Amino acid sequence: MLKRTLIGLVRSHETTGEKARDPLLKTRYYKLSRDQVWEEITAVLKKTPGYKLLHEVPNVGEIIAERRTMTGRTQDVTLTVIAINPVKTAVDIYSASRGSLGDLGSNYRTILDIYKQLDRKLAAHKVAE
Repeated sequence: MLKRTLIGLVRSHETTGEKARDPLLKTRYYKLSRDQVWEEITAVLKKTPGYKLLHEVPNVGEIIAERRTMTGRTQDVTLTVIAINPVKTAVDIYSASRGSLGDLGSNYRTILDIYKQLDRKLAAHKVAE
């Protein structure tokens, strides 16, 4: 966590992906249709304090939310939901803080928090890659 905080002194964004060096930031896969995963993501964001669902763009596969941190900063969070096939869906997250200073690792923690909630809700459908 100290390393993340130090990185966060200069960097104000974080993203997940196939090739992420940090295993916690690897793309998540679920054995569910894209629509089912989409519903779960929007439900999680709507019920989690601090998050505000801004836009849903189904044809592009993006869910855009805003999160207020405890320090009052605003983060823009974009979740990309991709149908790999009719019964397998990938989820990636990009989180960026508004403003010029680094985020002290808060975007990293935001991504881990969202993934943790999704993994808990969709535990029976998570695919180990």
